Amino acid sequence: MNQPRCGNNETLLCPSAQPGMENCQVLGVLEGDGDKPMLSYLNQHVAVTGEILSLAGEAAPREVFRFAATCEAKKCVHFNGCECELATRIVRILPAVVSTLPPCVVRANCRWYSQEGRAACLRCPQIRTLNTNPSEELKLAAGYQPIERLPDCAASP
Repeated sequence: MNQPRCGNNETLLCPSAQPGMENCQVLGVLEGDGDKPMLSYLNQHVAVTGEILSLAGEAAPREVFRFAATCEAKKCVHFNGCECELATRIVRILPAVVSTLPPCVVRANCRWYSQEGRAACLRCPQIRTLNTNPSEELKLAAGYQPIERLPDCAASP
């Protein structure tokens, strides 16, 4: 595992970004069905623009594309002050889906690669930032915390 670069957040990119984030670029195009998505990585940097987002057509852009952008570090719920806990959980919980490093234009500045190394890259192609029906395994990796349902007052004795 690589050593995280705690003091160098401004140069690291989040490979699971939202389209409105700073320095946003298209990382790749999602292919496959909802249960087995796979990312086809772009081989060049493509900045996110309104024109690019419109290519998603009727779908939400996050259903079609995956984005990379400047890591928001302390603004992100997955950041613990030094590391991306999402990257840690992805490596610990999800299986590798490829056996060789995918071609990736952001790897040199990727927070996940900087922190988790090759193991993150072998799991990266299966990640979606918009999951309408995530598996239990993916919920765990994403840090999903179910809200406890309060007892129904009418059902009390």
